[in-house]
Amino acid sequence: MRKLIAGIEIQLMVGDITKVEVDAIVNAANTSLLGGGGVDGAIHKAGGKAILEACMKIRDRQGGCSVGEAVITPAGLLKARFVIHTVGPVWNDGRSDEESKLSSCYSKSLAIANQNGVESIAFPGISTGIYRFPKDKAATIALDVVRNYILKNSGETSIKRFLFVCFDSESYDSYQSYLMGL
Repeated sequence: MRKLIAGIEIQLMVGDITKVEVDAIVNAANTSLLGGGGVDGAIHKAGGKAILEACMKIRDRQGGCSVGEAVITPAGLLKARFVIHTVGPVWNDGRSDEESKLSSCYSKSLAIANQNGVESIAFPGISTGIYRFPKDKAATIALDVVRNYILKNSGETSIKRFLFVCFDSESYDSYQSYLMGL
């Protein structure tokens, strides 16, 4: 599915984020930046040692990445130029400011992407796997942040294409139903 907002494309697909051709892939990382399970492990595995080495340099410099923050590395063997690592919140029934932390993941990732001249960016469902963030809430937050970013920055941002790569049809349906109403 595709939708244009202020002439900028938002696209949805079910698939493997490690195989998409974009300038930057966003990684749902953990605070250690050393890879893990789910999309994080898949990105590190497909991208090769260059990603891990860059993450280790970031850890040495600043001690990892906090929840709601983002950092950028080269993409190694991936088809992208960059990987933007962001640490989403663990869902705690909404009692720990998870929604604003997740929103920050997307906002910080977009800011870093724009600073690096990224024209196309792919997002996974941040925090919707092992961190158990409800998929419908996560989709709404992600699309709201992107829509607001486009409306605020459409003439000034380098980003012209936003791709949400869903792991399963349940996630895709959450994004699709909300995107159709935007």
